[in-house]
Amino acid sequence: MKENAPKKLYAILSFFKKQMVLTIAIIAMLITCIFVPVDKEYLNYFNWRTLATLFCTLAVVNAFAHIHVFEIISKNIVIKLHNLRNATIGLVFITFCGSMLLANDMALLTFLPLGYYVLSRTGHTKSMAFVFIMQNIAANLGGMLTPFGNPQNLYLYAHYNISNGEFVKIMLPSFLAATVLILVVCLTVKTTPLILKHKQDYELDRKRTIIYSVLFVASILIVFRVVPYIGGTIVISLILLVLDRKSLREVNYPLLLTFCAFFVFSGNMARIPEVSELFTQILPKNTLLFGILSCQLISNVPSAVLLSHFTTDYHSLLPAVNIGGCGTLIASLASLITFTEYKKHNPGKTKKYIFLFSALNFGFLIILYIVQSLFL
Repeated sequence: MKENAPKKLYAILSFFKKQMVLTIAIIAMLITCIFVPVDKEYLNYFNWRTLATLFCTLAVVNAFAHIHVFEIISKNIVIKLHNLRNATIGLVFITFCGSMLLANDMALLTFLPLGYYVLSRTGHTKSMAFVFIMQNIAANLGGMLTPFGNPQNLYLYAHYNISNGEFVKIMLPSFLAATVLILVVCLTVKTTPLILKHKQDYELDRKRTIIYSVLFVASILIVFRVVPYIGGTIVISLILLVLDRKSLREVNYPLLLTFCAFFVFSGNMARIPEVSELFTQILPKNTLLFGILSCQLISNVPSAVLLSHFTTDYHSLLPAVNIGGCGTLIASLASLITFTEYKKHNPGKTKKYIFLFSALNFGFLIILYIVQSLFL
């Protein structure tokens, strides 16, 4: 037993070294626990519906991958779009439009694997960091126009009782600017021809594709409370246990743990008196700017919940927590999903990714802040 102890310790340390985002999230969580001792309020921090949706979607996406759905779709994309620029625009804007209907997290979980297969099957893995980052930006900004496009939108839409027309009017300037910016950046990609390096001809398993599609829709409906998250998770898990139990084993559990740690961190931040006092003093001075800065530290959804208690200026807060999803890796939980997915396929290449991610995200952040400021 004693001889195995060093091996177990080494394995644990190696795990946390590989899962750097999870490690940082846990450290940040533990620091806030010093200021807010553990109590029963902690249970209210967790968005169980979000965790259930993430688990189900990750599992179903794995099941789709096992029947080669993404390879089949990516082959059609290569045939129809011909070159890297067109493929990039296609992948980014399908994510952009998908976020309006599926919400940003679900859009990324659905379309990042598609991006991976298109690039890996055509020998363009060097472009993966750029494409993934642009898909991430598209997911964060594409959903800003609709109340259900981003989780923070749903909360503020209900909290302030905003009408549909007013919601669109507030978000339209940033949305249009984001659309143009994303297209301009994607147009910088070279028109390198796409040639399939791996020409396996997979035959679509129609029966399982239909079943998994139904499970995927059920996962999305959990978000909108159409499907109960406990019952839905149980049923989806049982069906996958029968049809493809490997898909359950391959779920990205460290990502789920990262979300849990992040929920505790943001929940504790909201309960620290000094933090609340700070927001009470500075928020009225420039709600748009300080809302964006808050997102960089505690993410956009917790910022929306926290700051809504200190201001009635939803005309500024609403665009702030959408634009603020750009910036740091923790500005949006969607960004953590993208980073984790990239790291899975490109271990040891995260420094380049973080540099490019920061350059593009802060570029978008600054320009959209200036645009939105002109309309306040």
